[in-house]
Amino acid sequence: MSYNIMGNSMTSKWLQRFSQMAELVASWSKDPSTQVGAVIVQSNRVVSLGFNGYPTGISDSAGADSRDIKLLKTLHAEENAILFAKRDLTDCEMVVTHFPCPNCAAKIIQTGIISVYSPTPTNDFQERWGDKIAISQSMFTDADVTVTWI
Repeated sequence: MSYNIMGNSMTSKWLQRFSQMAELVASWSKDPSTQVGAVIVQSNRVVSLGFNGYPTGISDSAGADSRDIKLLKTLHAEENAILFAKRDLTDCEMVVTHFPCPNCAAKIIQTGIISVYSPTPTNDFQERWGDKIAISQSMFTDADVTVTWI
């Protein structure tokens, strides 16, 4: 994996560490189809972690819910990381395993996170989610949130 982060505050060494951490955190998700991880950092210190899944106390037995119900119940990794931070996130950065959807982009912007680092989408991911990626990118641009593809 290469890291092209010219002009951003996080060094390649730290970005690699936080990307690996996001991948590990993603593996904690019980979702059999998509495991997503997010790491919020400030000054190379971990502020919060999150992975996608049902809220605490809600049964997430694999295959018990239809896809539509699962999507309604699931918290995204970015949301969980923001919720578990329980602090001001102004000037923090977020490293994710998948590019944020528009709903998560809105939350990232609203909390004051200034940078998002995400793997470059695969062709398959781009085909499935390209319209949502474009909306999120536009939102980040409008709000001056730096997006770095890794």
